[in-house]
Parts: sequence; structure tokens; C-alpha cells
Amino acid sequence: MTESLSGRCMCGAVRYVIDGPARGVWNCHCERCRRWTGHFTAATSCRRDHLRLIADETLEWYHPEEWPDVAYGFCRRCGSSLFWKVIAPPPGESEHKLDTIGIWAGTLDPPTGLSTERVIYAEDASDYHTITPGIETLDRD
Repeated sequence: MTESLSGRCMCGAVRYVIDGPARGVWNCHCERCRRWTGHFTAATSCRRDHLRLIADETLEWYHPEEWPDVAYGFCRRCGSSLFWKVIAPPPGESEHKLDTIGIWAGTLDPPTGLSTERVIYAEDASDYHTITPGIETLDRD
């Protein structure tokens, strides 16, 4: 875990600081992440109260009808995907997910000190993509 990271969207209209520990990067290949990013998501996360928005006038939250339990944060000026959060845990899921926010690792300012820890929903990876050997891989239950 790394502390005191900063990041921004491509145009710089949305800027943030993480004032606390950030988890290592997880690569997610689920359909939601593939469609949102155009590939797969490489994301870290932190406690929501550790994410401090420095500039957020153009931050917009997309709430997909087909997945009402989540929201995706992006810059409405440049289109950069930035964040992911659970807004209502699915039935049977833990409330702790409401305390964290996913942050796309590519929006972080280097050096991050982070490394890829895990690949999730690997079975949903597109046929053109090869999963990196040696990284912990989790499929659906």
C-alpha cells in the first residue's frame, strides 16, 4: 500500500489526492469494466474519506440502468474514466464496499509505487488479450 498519491483526468479539470493507503492494482476483465474503458480496468482503491478532490467541476457520475448498484466517475470535458464506486451493495454483499472507491491506476501521477497484485474476472477477458503469467488470477465463484 502506498500513501499520498495524486492524479487527474487528461485535461486536468478533475484532480485528486489520496490522503491515505491505496491498495495494489487489480486488473478487472468483467463486462462492465471492459465496456467502460474499452479494454480492462487497472485500478487501485482507497477509503472514500481518503480521496480528496482538488478540482471537480467537470466530474460526472454515470449510473447504468442495468447495474444500479454502481456509479462510474468521469470528466465530462475530456471523457477520462476516473472512478468506480458501489452506491448500494447487492443483496447479500457487505456494506464495507460503500467505504471504498476504485481509482483507475492510469490517472495517477507517477511514480505510484504500486504494482499489479491480482487479475479478476479473468474468464471474461477478450480473446485478443493474454493474461500476464505469475499474477494471482481469480475467476467468478
